[in-house]
Amino acid sequence: MNLRQLRISRRTIAVAVAVAGTVSLAIGAHAALNKRPLEAAKAVTTEHTGSIAAGAPRLALVIGNGHYPDAAAPLTQPINDARTLSARLRHEGFDVDMVEDATRDDMLRAVERMKAKIRPDTVVMLFFGGYGVQAGRDSYMIPVDAAIWKEADVKRTGVSVEAVLDVMKEQGAKTKLVVLDASRRNPYERRFRSYSHGLAPISPPENTLVLTSAAPGKVVDDARSPNSALVAELLNNLTGDAGAESAFNKTRLAVTRASEGEQVPSVSSSLLEDVKLGG
Repeated sequence: MNLRQLRISRRTIAVAVAVAGTVSLAIGAHAALNKRPLEAAKAVTTEHTGSIAAGAPRLALVIGNGHYPDAAAPLTQPINDARTLSARLRHEGFDVDMVEDATRDDMLRAVERMKAKIRPDTVVMLFFGGYGVQAGRDSYMIPVDAAIWKEADVKRTGVSVEAVLDVMKEQGAKTKLVVLDASRRNPYERRFRSYSHGLAPISPPENTLVLTSAAPGKVVDDARSPNSALVAELLNNLTGDAGAESAFNKTRLAVTRASEGEQVPSVSSSLLEDVKLGG
């Protein structure tokens, strides 16, 4: 091999090495570019999965009113019910705001606190124990500072159940649950020229479940037990696997049977899908 041929061979080898290096760099760059979207996709998936695993937040506003100045004696069950139910709901993973012997301002502030926490995926429960009065087509929860002499006073000093449901709906709550143990014979009804016993029928907005201690227009007397029949049976049915609608219906049947038909709770549902009450 002469000198010229040797120079050409070396030049050919150098060109080949350069080309191979360029191809290797290109392959490496392409692999790196493909890896970044994959890593980014993994990061997004992990973040999304974490959000789903956390589950929908669950809130409960629990109000127990027992000391009414116009009543002949305090109601003992509503406060016991509020405390017992609050403890169970907290155990089941609810964020509970409990208020005892609430004035109207206390109740309205509690509703505002609840409103501030509601997100579109939230499950919200309202419990009220105490006196309830129907006025017009609405049912009103009565605060302990209510001064009621005529039907107009109910609307002025009470807190409408329907109005609280509207707040839940406007905030986009996923599921709305209401338990009203307020179908008691109240101390105001004979002050009205025309009055109605019990609560008014409650038409649940979409994805809402309502349980009341008696049928619309009916009243029940408190027993001497620490807790009301409604709450005692509801607690028995708050199990981890129970859906809300199933628990409410079982509570209705249990109370009806235990009272031999003297007390028949009411369940109204517009649920699109059931929701578990247990943790």
